[in-house]
Amino acid sequence: MSFAEPRFRTRARDVDARTTVIAVDGEIHVSTVPEFSGVLAAAVDAGRIAIVLDLSGVMFIDSTGLSVLLNALRRVTRAGGAMALVCQNPTVLRLFEITRLDATFPIHAGVEPALAAVRATQPAGGSDAGAP
Repeated sequence: MSFAEPRFRTRARDVDARTTVIAVDGEIHVSTVPEFSGVLAAAVDAGRIAIVLDLSGVMFIDSTGLSVLLNALRRVTRAGGAMALVCQNPTVLRLFEITRLDATFPIHAGVEPALAAVRATQPAGGSDAGAP
């Protein structure tokens, strides 16, 4: 018996020197978190500390995926940034509610409101002063 490769894909779109939108499609679980974690770490390492994670295309997320999200949030906030999620899937939203992570992550219905939220936490003018 063979198992199909998990469906997982990310696409990053840099908005400015500090801001990026990372769209995720598929499933975030133990098989896909290494890639997911690497994408988030690379963004933070590149100075992208205003991150919008567009989870609109995510059908499933497990505890390892939630752990990656929490670790990324910790790195971003330590660097003086902010992270917001975009999620419309009722099943995924319910997971955030059950785990009470909806109180930890700002969750928006669309990318533009999420971008406005993370940009509101950045210094005026988007200067790179104090960038990691």
